[in-house]
Amino acid sequence: MATDPILALDARHVWHPFTQARTAPDPTVIVRGEGASLYTADGTRLLDLVSSWWVNLHGHAHPHIAGAIAAQAHALEHVMFAGFTHPPAATLAARLAAQLPGDLNRLFYSDNGSTAVEVALKMALQAAHNRGEARTRLLAFEGGYHGDTFGAMSAGASSGFYAPFQDKLFDVTFLPYPATWAGDPAVEAKEAAALQALDAALGEDVAAIILEPLLQGAAGMRLTRPAFVDEVMRRVRGAGALVIFDEVMTGFGRTGQLWAARHLQEVPDLMCLSKGLTGGFLPMGVTATTQALYHAFDGDAFAQAFAHGHSYTANPLACAAALASLDLTLSPQTAGHWARIGAAHAAFMPELMAHPHIQQVRQCGTVLAAEIHGAGDYGGNTSLELRQFFAARGLLLRPLGNVVYLLPPYIVTNEELRRGHEALLAAATGFGRPPGRAAS
Repeated sequence: MATDPILALDARHVWHPFTQARTAPDPTVIVRGEGASLYTADGTRLLDLVSSWWVNLHGHAHPHIAGAIAAQAHALEHVMFAGFTHPPAATLAARLAAQLPGDLNRLFYSDNGSTAVEVALKMALQAAHNRGEARTRLLAFEGGYHGDTFGAMSAGASSGFYAPFQDKLFDVTFLPYPATWAGDPAVEAKEAAALQALDAALGEDVAAIILEPLLQGAAGMRLTRPAFVDEVMRRVRGAGALVIFDEVMTGFGRTGQLWAARHLQEVPDLMCLSKGLTGGFLPMGVTATTQALYHAFDGDAFAQAFAHGHSYTANPLACAAALASLDLTLSPQTAGHWARIGAAHAAFMPELMAHPHIQQVRQCGTVLAAEIHGAGDYGGNTSLELRQFFAARGLLLRPLGNVVYLLPPYIVTNEELRRGHEALLAAATGFGRPPGRAAS
């Protein structure tokens, strides 16, 4: 049997993310995308129900975004952003600022979600330094994931991915995360304990807290209630520290609102955006902050400036993609998709909760997640077997350990969603066992 030449090249030269190469099967070669689907070289269709790691909002190869990139490529592909600007960057900043909550109207461009987080952490720490404040400590929630650069790893060290680098990470105080789900009887007690831990951690040395508002993604789509997040923000602000929202995953409608922040009464001091920012077409990150924080870097000496940047900061092609994606995101049709997907998930939840092998069902906007009891931990064999189980049914789903979740592009149809729902039930039947039963 002839070896696929692309797989042969891949096997010889490519290093894949979050993959143990010795034990992983060959990757699937994708040659085309259209709508909510991806296609292999032999024409096999995979329904992408995780938006290709949560980046695709409006469907693969969407002509409006593709056309905007092509037009921009014929005008200006790139220019360094130190000392220069260009229409796509300035226009995108203004359009995003008009949609962001509160006074978040100063935007710093970077390359991806990790760098957007790095920028926010550095801004919070340097702002305190510039003001002569001894605020050098950060707070974060257990299980939070904020990226794979060193600052982001430090803020996500409790996620369990970073053991080889533990002694290189800076100090972050981690707080218990009161994850909740439909019918959770202990949520109020967990929230009270988390707030008590927050009060004990706060002090004059705290610069900021960073959190994924309402929904921790990589930790397993874990939810908290809006009222809890608001109370956390009030207490942090009362102690003179800043609040950083990592909306890399939750932004651009995933929670049923444009931002998770729109579910809240309080407004963060910094917000990190990426993933859906360009509709899944090009890498890009944004860190938004307030005028007050921006002016903390004013001064006659360069030492007070924010000395941070990237070669591809505010790349015009990425800005053009983001502008085109924003056109679609802000359309009434897309808001209708958020409501439709959320309603379809909500209607399915009773059926899911009735399955004997399912527990801790939760939903937030377009995101639905549930745990298959007994299906193993992250990185284990069962997680891979579940991916293969779904792929055999023509579905791209990538469970987080025993957590199976759906986070689809907004153009997914209700019929396509139902395929995902039914596959989740089938996986629970095949891979799970009733809670309380010992493993065989």
